[in-house]
Amino acid sequence: MQSLWMLLACAMFAIMGASIKTAAEFDANLAQIVLFRGLPSIVFIFVWTRVRRHSLRPPSWKAHILRNLFGVSSMWMGFFSLTILSLSTSVSLTYTAPLFIGIWMLFFGGTQRDPVRILAVLLGFIGVVAILRPSIGDDEWFAALVALCAGAFAAAAMLQVRELGRMGEPEWRTVFLFSCFVCLSSVVGLVALGWVDLGWQGWAALIGVGSSGFVGQLAMTRAFGKGSALLTASLQYTTIIFAALLGIVFWADIPDPLAWAGMALIIGSGMLSLWRTHSEDRLMRRKASSAEQAETS
Repeated sequence: MQSLWMLLACAMFAIMGASIKTAAEFDANLAQIVLFRGLPSIVFIFVWTRVRRHSLRPPSWKAHILRNLFGVSSMWMGFFSLTILSLSTSVSLTYTAPLFIGIWMLFFGGTQRDPVRILAVLLGFIGVVAILRPSIGDDEWFAALVALCAGAFAAAAMLQVRELGRMGEPEWRTVFLFSCFVCLSSVVGLVALGWVDLGWQGWAALIGVGSSGFVGQLAMTRAFGKGSALLTASLQYTTIIFAALLGIVFWADIPDPLAWAGMALIIGSGMLSLWRTHSEDRLMRRKASSAEQAETS
């Protein structure tokens, strides 16, 4: 049941996407949006670590720097695409990270002959094409490519987070350092873009970005920490469904049947890829356990 926290996380992330679009419509620039995405996590986790007397200094900065370079870049690109594309299209394209992980594993992970991985990549590719063909206007192709790049960078960040987990890094410190990098990048952005004076609608949208993103992060952390890893990872794709529903309600943006089919293929591709990765990790743990038992016997 703990995995069901992921449904709350997905709803919050979809609301965050809607808040980003709204903030941009009321003249907030990307730097302001990114700042409000990272600030709540920094404040909360900093206070929590002071109370619990946990150290915020990681044993290795290199892994965190790599994770944050990819993760922060993915966030900026994903937020940019949200300001241009429809909510459902942008979210669907940025959630192609498992597709890129599958491509990486096929060519560099020693699983070139894995038919399940090949099928997942093919399904994901067809899904992307199905979304792009009916949904992207002539003036939106650049934003669509940026959204796909966001998915690719998110895949690299996910692989790095996986390594951090194997190193024993706690999730709260990974989130805190990521949020710090997010806010630092927003400061650089504000120097370049400047601070835009906003009305109450813009401020409300920015608060929506920060609060929904923060609650979503907490719910996702709880889901992955307490629930089934495979079920939790699979449920994350409900963000696409929530985003499509919000797009219909607030922007009257109704995807056509081919776009719906593309979303379904991307979800299916991601779940298949996650299942294969989970199966491989479980097999590796069994082999490691058997080797340890053989050494001690």
